Amino acid sequence: MEKKRNPFLLMLRGCAMGAADVVPGVSGGTIAFITGIYEELLLSIKSIDIEALKMLFGLRFKELWVKINGRFLLSIGAGIAISILSLARLMTWLLNEYSISTWSFFFGLIIASSILVAKEIKKWDFFTIFALIAGACIAYTITVMTPAETTNSWWFIMLSGAIAICAMILPGISGSFILLLMGKYSYIMGAISSDFNISVIALFCIGAAIGIISFSHILTWLLKNYHTMTISLLTGFMIGSLNKVWPWKQTIETYIDRHGVEKVLTESNISPQQFAEINQSDPLLWQAIFMCIVGLLLISGIEIVAKKMTK
Repeated sequence: MEKKRNPFLLMLRGCAMGAADVVPGVSGGTIAFITGIYEELLLSIKSIDIEALKMLFGLRFKELWVKINGRFLLSIGAGIAISILSLARLMTWLLNEYSISTWSFFFGLIIASSILVAKEIKKWDFFTIFALIAGACIAYTITVMTPAETTNSWWFIMLSGAIAICAMILPGISGSFILLLMGKYSYIMGAISSDFNISVIALFCIGAAIGIISFSHILTWLLKNYHTMTISLLTGFMIGSLNKVWPWKQTIETYIDRHGVEKVLTESNISPQQFAEINQSDPLLWQAIFMCIVGLLLISGIEIVAKKMTK
């Protein structure tokens, strides 16, 4: 199963996935898809099964390494970890200080990504169109759900990791936004970027490992047996998620968390003109358009580089 790939280039792809995963509204699965490693990533994760555990406990490390495509997973995993650890604080700062430009960049990125993924749909019929619409509706519904204030118990941290990682591997559905809905985004980001809480990070990673190994079997089966419909569904997820990353928003309701900090509970998308009237400030329209174009061009560049890497 192991393929000869450049570990450094794989690590760069992992870094790009990690950077996407720390942003509520952007999916690391999208980056994996457009850089041409999505299905190999799923197959590699799926290979971590009972047989792999027997190899591990039997100290058959060489066989295990080949079976699980170890070089590939290690390179991708290292890139994701490096990116999350280094960019968690930066992303939080950018979203707080330059929210319109940052969200505009991701808006362009997701538009280009959805177009790129849609190119994989070779046959358009009733079922593919239905899957596309269904995916868009599901993702849109998730983006308008209200975040919750939840427990910090060990079992819920593990559950959050399991659910979030399943979303992270789906193009168009943001694992970070799922954490936001579950009331755990700030908590997990704080554990990573502020106090580096090892116990919280470990519990989250254990839950994520259980979730991704289980979910990869389902997704691999769908891609193998219903490839076109699955790709169409994933494209719909990406289109529906655009609602979350629209740059201009109006806060509808706030709440005070257990630490006494006021946070946004619900918000709605508004036009740049409405934003200017409500906030009495510049909506930064031209900056937003520029950053959206940068996002579009970045994905086009990644696609070109990915094709060269594949060759």
